[in-house]
Amino acid sequence: MQKISLKEIESMDKRFRTDLINSLWGVRPAVLVATENSSGQSNLAIFNSVIHIGAHPPLVGLIFRPDSVDRHTLTNILDQRFYSLNFFTKDLINKAHHTSARYPKDISEFDAVGLTIDRREDFNAPFVKESPLVIDVCFREKIDIQVNGTHMVIGELQQLYIKENSISAGGWINHDFLGTIGAGGLDSYYSYSLEKRMEYAKPDLAPREKL
Repeated sequence: MQKISLKEIESMDKRFRTDLINSLWGVRPAVLVATENSSGQSNLAIFNSVIHIGAHPPLVGLIFRPDSVDRHTLTNILDQRFYSLNFFTKDLINKAHHTSARYPKDISEFDAVGLTIDRREDFNAPFVKESPLVIDVCFREKIDIQVNGTHMVIGELQQLYIKENSISAGGWINHDFLGTIGAGGLDSYYSYSLEKRMEYAKPDLAPREKL
């Protein structure tokens, strides 16, 4: 095993260090966060910092980087309170990744990268029409993280739209079937492949695979 100390990490080239730490945590969900401002200007941005907060109520967190540049997505969420999380598939990786480019505020990433914007009468935020899983979210809380100047935004699920036959009888969502993509670091994308599901663990029973 190779040992790398904090002192060694801090002495690394900045770009190398950034890639190392961002990819250290493995594959995480990749989503496109869709918002709009009070004038109806849409915004779309890729995130790999989705955090499950809890199921009762259904809460989800997003981490935003420090305010060194304008954060259009964060501003729109705080102003309008509603946003959508849009999972994407292998064929959309190029377009999804390119939403990370720093487009001006008056340019919609939907138009810039060639994704289809859509809206519903029962929710006040746009969504990606090509997405196999869309989660409509309402803003609940913003937490400022003092140690590094980042922000956590916590939202509550309002409704979801999902491809047919993706939910098991027990309520489990099959992301392998959906074809959703995960991200490792800032520029690497992975397909999910289900290895196995396990039964609920109990101290008096051996590990059991769910059939």
